[in-house]
Amino acid sequence: MNKNVIFWSITVGLGGLLFGLDVAVISGAEQAIQKLWNLDNWTHGIAVAIALYGTVIGAALGGIPADKYGRKNTLLWIGISFFISSLGAAIAQDVNTFMIFRFLGGLGIGASSVVAPIYISEIAPAKHRGKLVISFQLNVVFGILLAYISNYFLQGGADDWRWMLGVVAFPSLLFSFLILFTPETPQFLFLKRNNEPEALRVLQLADADSAFETMKRIKENAFSNVNLNESLFQKKFRWPLILAFLFAFFNQASGINAVIYYAPRIFELTGLGKESALLSTSGIGVINFISTLTGWYLIDRLGRRVLMYIGSLGYIISLGLIAFSFYSESYANVPYYIFAFIAAHAIGQGSVIWVFISEIFPNSVRAKGMAWGSLTHWVFAALVANFFPIITDNFGPTLIFSSFLVLMVGQLLYVHFWMPETKGANLEDIEKQVILH
Repeated sequence: MNKNVIFWSITVGLGGLLFGLDVAVISGAEQAIQKLWNLDNWTHGIAVAIALYGTVIGAALGGIPADKYGRKNTLLWIGISFFISSLGAAIAQDVNTFMIFRFLGGLGIGASSVVAPIYISEIAPAKHRGKLVISFQLNVVFGILLAYISNYFLQGGADDWRWMLGVVAFPSLLFSFLILFTPETPQFLFLKRNNEPEALRVLQLADADSAFETMKRIKENAFSNVNLNESLFQKKFRWPLILAFLFAFFNQASGINAVIYYAPRIFELTGLGKESALLSTSGIGVINFISTLTGWYLIDRLGRRVLMYIGSLGYIISLGLIAFSFYSESYANVPYYIFAFIAAHAIGQGSVIWVFISEIFPNSVRAKGMAWGSLTHWVFAALVANFFPIITDNFGPTLIFSSFLVLMVGQLLYVHFWMPETKGANLEDIEKQVILH
């Protein structure tokens, strides 16, 4: 694989590292924050979920600067927003200030979940696109793993939670620096800037053998889509809109963010002490990373649908075991069932979501379509994170994990009856396949 493409993909994928760090560090800090500011469950749920509400807006609006100012420039400002938000949340002296900076970080998360996969999907050769787009998700789970490990080692002081949140500032600076050395994508350069020579130069840097052929496809696609600023919400885009909405909905209907955000709390419900709960949470990060590596290896070999079958069945089995364990009050194996749940997510939904959604929309509306899928993802992520502690306290974990199980049966049906396979296809060919459904 071309070394330039590898460097660009790894650099942009670091946005996923920031994403994962920012999402997961709160798991080690959330109980300390609740005690420090004496928050009731409702306010505490908002304080934890406020970053996710930021992601909703970031996801909804992330495609706008990506189309207007470029994928590269937008990613640079995302890195800067992560830096400011991590430092601000770490030094906050009251819950309102804390929530403002966490909200800013959420804007960065939401925007990165739109722009980074678009960048990689547009810069990568078709035969390697799945693996390269997964590099974003791989960095997300590596960020989650680093957050869990750092939370474990930073615990022990009155202000340990501030250090947990502040560590995100360091990779934020690195990401912002490295992004200066990446080019703009060929699709943006040609379709939005009408700069064919520069677009061709980037394509040659990415894959000299296929550069002219790829440029030809981009031009043909542009000529067949005269209005490059057309609305996403029209009849001809109905099918990719439905596919992206349901895919993103099922991602959060699994309960993955409830487990990521509240892992120590869930483990403590099984009788583990605080230190053991944090250590077990680090195990989640390890399993998540290893399983995502497995998905990275398999996605361009087995395809997107096969991974989703594996993940869906894994969800159903693991969630059933978790729910039954809480129902029967037999908690000894719950950590292992949660590890299995994380593995199912990482191999299936976690590996496929950003790849699939970045592939199924036409070039003319890809940024908007990615924003639509990401927006859906983060709306439901915020709702799950906000209401999980409330529902758990009032109705118990059995009900909520059973509900996740039922919804995952729905995902299995979606994969079987509706989800197309996009492995190895050019973006322009996928557009014909999905639009002409």
